[in-house]
Amino acid sequence: MSKEEEPKIIVDSDWKEEAAKEKERLDEQIKDTGQVRGGPEPGFAEIVNLLMMQAVVGLGGLESPTGENLPPDLTAARHFIDLLGVLQEKTKGNLTDEEMKVLDAVVYELRMRYVQATSAPPPKPPEKQ
Repeated sequence: MSKEEEPKIIVDSDWKEEAAKEKERLDEQIKDTGQVRGGPEPGFAEIVNLLMMQAVVGLGGLESPTGENLPPDLTAARHFIDLLGVLQEKTKGNLTDEEMKVLDAVVYELRMRYVQATSAPPPKPPEKQ
């Protein structure tokens, strides 16, 4: 395309005014509710929850949208459980009592589930008829 053929972008002042009004409205909403656009204020519990959910997926604890159990990926589960352990060590002494209890409980529960998953005998293949 030559420069003569390239489409020209025209931005009118009405569009700019509408965008500015929308930004102001969203900023007011954030001030009023204490929320970040579209969700709650980020916090420590969200970090723990994010890592926990990844470990649960690795342990085979979720179903696919079709209702089938997702196969476990124990290597991934171990990685995310270990990441929570690192978080536990690095934040020692810097958490509130509630944050510490939540993190300790999550790490303990996931480690127990991992031990169960790795010590259980492998499932038998279905018999052929």
